[in-house]
Amino acid sequence: MLDGVLGQSMMKRAVNGGHVAFRFINLRDFAEDKHRTTDERPFGGGPGMVMKPEPIFKAVESVRTEKSRVILMCPQGTPFVQRRAQELSFEEHLIFVCGHYEGVDERIRESIIDEEISIGDYVLTNGALPAAVVIDSIVRLIPGVLGGEGSAAQESFSEPLLEYPQYTRPPEFRGMSVPEALLTGNHAEIARWRRQQSEKRTAERRPDLLKNQKTGAKTSGCSDV
Repeated sequence: MLDGVLGQSMMKRAVNGGHVAFRFINLRDFAEDKHRTTDERPFGGGPGMVMKPEPIFKAVESVRTEKSRVILMCPQGTPFVQRRAQELSFEEHLIFVCGHYEGVDERIRESIIDEEISIGDYVLTNGALPAAVVIDSIVRLIPGVLGGEGSAAQESFSEPLLEYPQYTRPPEFRGMSVPEALLTGNHAEIARWRRQQSEKRTAERRPDLLKNQKTGAKTSGCSDV
């Protein structure tokens, strides 16, 4: 699943350019029985299965160094935002542990996890897709990945404003015209128009971002998966 996502588009370019390297680790390779079991029923009863500690401990320990940061993808984690993506883009080595079923044995959290991240208040089959989302958002911030060094800094959520409307050719299509300000060639006027549109769109669609800005509230290389 992850190989398909991270082997395409911008992530593939980042790998080919030497900006990042991915390594995919199969927990079954670290299982201790002939059936390569990675999950068991929970103590105390209840539905579903829980990820066993032995395979995850061994898998993480096989690649962890002093410079590693181990992240568990989990609905209970801290909500993931652009600011955290920027911070993690400076890390040298990230290890993502992808939960499954009803979660992981609590001893994994207590002993080998540095932080837990959630991409939203909903439930998915496992942590692989959330990990891919987080990795994509981090890798694109590494200098050189997007090509133009300023492009990542200008994207939505790099500051607490949504992106302004974008237009391209033709200047008129089915009676709909490109705003005159964008056709003037006046860079200062274009910048003002874009800022105004960003503020307007944010106020209409995500007023919570403007509230965070007014109160001063903060939104809170390589990857092994």
